[in-house]
Amino acid sequence: MKFRHAALVAAVLSGAAGGAQAQSSQDQAAQDQAVQGQSGQEQAAQGGGPAQPLPITVSGSAGIVSDYRFRGVSQSDRQLAVQGGITVSHASGLYAGVWASNLAGWGTFGGANMELDLLAGYKAALGDTATLDVGLTWYMYPGGAAKTDFAEPFAKLTGTAGPATLTAGVAYAPRQQALGRWYRSGAAAAAGTYTNPGAKDDNLYLWGDAALAITGTPLTAKAHIGHSRGQDGLGPNATAVSPTGAYWDWSLGLDTSWRGLTLGLAYVDTDISNRAAAYLRPAFSKGQDGTGSIAGGTIVAALTAAF
Repeated sequence: MKFRHAALVAAVLSGAAGGAQAQSSQDQAAQDQAVQGQSGQEQAAQGGGPAQPLPITVSGSAGIVSDYRFRGVSQSDRQLAVQGGITVSHASGLYAGVWASNLAGWGTFGGANMELDLLAGYKAALGDTATLDVGLTWYMYPGGAAKTDFAEPFAKLTGTAGPATLTAGVAYAPRQQALGRWYRSGAAAAAGTYTNPGAKDDNLYLWGDAALAITGTPLTAKAHIGHSRGQDGLGPNATAVSPTGAYWDWSLGLDTSWRGLTLGLAYVDTDISNRAAAYLRPAFSKGQDGTGSIAGGTIVAALTAAF
């Protein structure tokens, strides 16, 4: 699930943490790796004059992660996930893209085994070292039950200073049925008895990311922290973006890149304890059988190819 700026792919690692990043960030990373649709040499050969940059660029990525974590919570039942996205950007700063991942267990949203995120936004340079990015992510779950899709506007500010890059972001999903507290507990969901059918709620996610290229090495250190606030219970399909009402997620990791490939390792965790999540079970558990945490600490490995 997800506010994945869309995020395990920012490279995929940021998305694994947050999300994300969901807004996790993961579904936004492709924009920053734009690939020219036609080389300058080809343009010069065809036009006979100086090469001009194309106003449209297309970029993307594909990868695998050992566990798809959206804002710290597993959406793949702590199993392998295959993910990919593509973004079309205009020289004006406008962009649109799509990002997808397979799902399992808690993340399936009423039967869907796939998350499909549509996103659009605008990027503006603020001087030489800062960028403002505002947009909207529409989270879709093809094949899932009704009332699972939801929209989430976001804004993030990114700045660089030498080898360091810092990002601060906010994502706010207005009141929607997909985010409502339809079940007060996992027991009610297991019995199929709605506590408050038709309920609507909103969700707020605040996050910060940091990346630091380690001088003299091919490594980049990364850190993420985020806070979610939303419904305290389960939505219409016994899932939730903020299952316990409010919680923190964080990650620490390292990336290394070679010829368009990025390998990342990160420790991902939340402050959702087994005790705090007990009333959400069996839905909020590995295999949805009432045992096994899907929000506890784990090492996530990610391999991403950018194009």
